[in-house]
Amino acid sequence: MLKEELQNILQQRVMIGDGAMGTMLYQRGVFVNTCFDELNLTKRELIKSVHAEYIEAGCDFVETNTFGANAYKLGKFGLVDSVEAINKAGVEIAKEIAQEHEVLVAGSIGPLGREIVDFGPDSVDEIRGIFAQQAKALADAGADFLMLETFSNPDELAVAVEAAASVCDLAIVAQIAVSELNKTVYGKAIDEAVGQIAEMDAVTAVGLNCAVGPVGMLAGLQAIREVTDKPISIVPNAGMPKEIDGRTMYMSTPEYMSEYAKRFFENGARIIGGCCGTTPAHIREIAKAVKAVDKAMVTEPERRVEVHKKAEAVGQEPVPLMHRSKLGAKLARGQQITCVELTPPRGVDVSKMLEKVELCERYGIDAINIPDGPRASSRLSPLVAAAKIQEHADIEAILHVCCRDRNVIGMQSDMLGAHLLGVRNLLLVTGDPPKLGEYPNATAVFDLDAIALTSVVHNLNRGLDVAGNELKGTLSMTVGVGANPVASEMKREIDRFKAKVDAGAEYAITQPVFDTEMLFAFMEAVKDHKIPIIAGIWPFTSYKNAEFMANEVPGVVVPDALLERMSKAKTREEGKRLGVEIAREMIEAMGHCVDGFAVSAPFGNVKVALAALGKIGIDEIS
Repeated sequence: MLKEELQNILQQRVMIGDGAMGTMLYQRGVFVNTCFDELNLTKRELIKSVHAEYIEAGCDFVETNTFGANAYKLGKFGLVDSVEAINKAGVEIAKEIAQEHEVLVAGSIGPLGREIVDFGPDSVDEIRGIFAQQAKALADAGADFLMLETFSNPDELAVAVEAAASVCDLAIVAQIAVSELNKTVYGKAIDEAVGQIAEMDAVTAVGLNCAVGPVGMLAGLQAIREVTDKPISIVPNAGMPKEIDGRTMYMSTPEYMSEYAKRFFENGARIIGGCCGTTPAHIREIAKAVKAVDKAMVTEPERRVEVHKKAEAVGQEPVPLMHRSKLGAKLARGQQITCVELTPPRGVDVSKMLEKVELCERYGIDAINIPDGPRASSRLSPLVAAAKIQEHADIEAILHVCCRDRNVIGMQSDMLGAHLLGVRNLLLVTGDPPKLGEYPNATAVFDLDAIALTSVVHNLNRGLDVAGNELKGTLSMTVGVGANPVASEMKREIDRFKAKVDAGAEYAITQPVFDTEMLFAFMEAVKDHKIPIIAGIWPFTSYKNAEFMANEVPGVVVPDALLERMSKAKTREEGKRLGVEIAREMIEAMGHCVDGFAVSAPFGNVKVALAALGKIGIDEIS
C-alpha cells in the first residue's frame, strides 16, 4: 500500500488497530523469556488465533508478530539467520486470517534500543542495515504498510524510517514512546520529537504508542497536533502497570479505554489502537465507540449515501417562517421562546405525559421538546408523542429527529408524515451512538448527519424530495438544529454550526449550559451566521445528578464551582431547591443575549422546569 493510498483511507475514516500481542501470549502460558517472534515458526496457530480474536473484535488492521524480529534482537536467541523466515511467517500468518475479513496487515518493527555512534556495530550504517533487512522481508512477504513503533529515541526512529524507505515503497506509520511528562527518555520535548519525524517525506502518519495510559496519551495528542498536518496515531497502554500477587497487571477497563478513545478521535487521531495490557475486549469497546462516532461525524460532502437526481428541479418559494407554526411566528418576530423537554414514555401509556403537558399549557409554555431516543434509549415514537400532545392541548411540540436510527428514505417519510399530522417544528440532531445507551449492539445508521438532514428538510420546504425531484406541494417545517457551546473541539463545532445555518437552519437549541462565559464566546464566534439561539437549561436535582451530568453526558461541561455548590445539599429537597436556584441564575445571566430557554424536566418532574423558568415558586416543587 503506497503512502497516498493510506492517506486516502485516513481521510475517509478512522482506523482501529489491534491490541497487545505480548499480553495475549503471556496470558496463554508463554514465558516472558521466550522469543515471541520465533513463535511465528513454532506456534503458527497460536499467533493466528490472537489475530483472529482482534479481527473479531472489530479492528481494521492487525500488526504482525515481528516487533523484535530484527538481527540484533534475534541474535540474542541465536536466531540471527532467521530474520527473513520469521518476518515472512509473521506476515503470512496475519494475512491468512486478515484477508478473509478484508482487514489490513501492518508489518511491525520495533527499536533496537542501542545508542547510535559513528563507528562499529552501533554505527548509523550498521543500524540502518538491520532495519532495512527487516523492512524488506516484511514488504516482500506482502505487508500492507509498516508500523514503526515504541521508539524512545527519535534519531533511531529517523534511521529506521530512512532504512525502510530505501528498500520498499510501503506507507510508513512512525510512533514514538514518551513519558507522562511528555518527553522522550532522552529529555526531548514531545512536540519537537514528533515534529522531527513528521517532517520526513517517507512518513505517512506519525504518533505515539506505549509507555503511558489513556490520560497521558490524550495530553500527548493535544501537544503534538499543532506540529503536523499528517494523520496522527494514538496507541496507549491499558493504564500504568501494577504488581498484584507477583503479576504485572494493567488496570484500565475496556469501557475506560473506549471513553478515552472517543476523546482521541475528537482531538484529531486517525489511527487508534491499544498497546501493552490491551486485549480483544479493549479493542471491541474501542471499535464500537469510535466507529459509531466517526460515522456520526462525517460531514455532508463525505456522506456515504449517494442520491441520484432524475432532473434539475428549481423548487418553490417556501412558506414564510411567520406562517409555518406559532413557534416560527415568535421566532420571526424576535420574541423570547420558552419550551420544556419531556421524554416520551417507555410504553404506550401517555396519560402522565399529557398531564404534564396540560400543566405547561396552563403556565404559558410555548412548546414541548420531544427528544428522539435520548441517550440512545428506546421509547415511544417521538412523532407519535408529538402528535398526541398537539391533539390533546393547545401547545406545539418540537420534534427531535435523530440521524442514528433511520436511513435517508425513512427520515424523509417521517418528515412527510409529521407535516401531515400538523407537527411543524423540528430539531435536527446527529444523535448519540448506540454504545452510549442501553442497546450497545444496535446498529447505527447515520446515512446523514445533522448538516445533511437540515439541507434535506430545507429542500422539502421548497417542494423538493431528497433526490431533487418535485413534490406535489411544499412542507412547512420550522427548522432547528443543536449547538454545543462547550464542545471539546470548538473550531469544529463552530464550523459545523455555520454549515447548518448555510444548509437552512432557522434556530438552534444548545446543550445544557452551565458555563455562561463559554456560551457568550460561542455566540460571538458565530455572529456572522446569526440565527435565534435558545439556551438549554438543566436544573440539577442532587449532587449525584450534577456529577452524572459532568461525567457521563456527552457534550456537557459542569464547572467545579457548581459541583462544589451542589455537594452542600444534604437532602433531596435541598438538592432540588439549589438546582432550581442555579438554573434561575443561569437564565438571568443569559437572558439579555439569547432568544429563549429550553428547560429539561429532570426525571420527568415538570414542576422543577416550571420553577426554573419562574412560572411557579420553588416551594411548589413536589
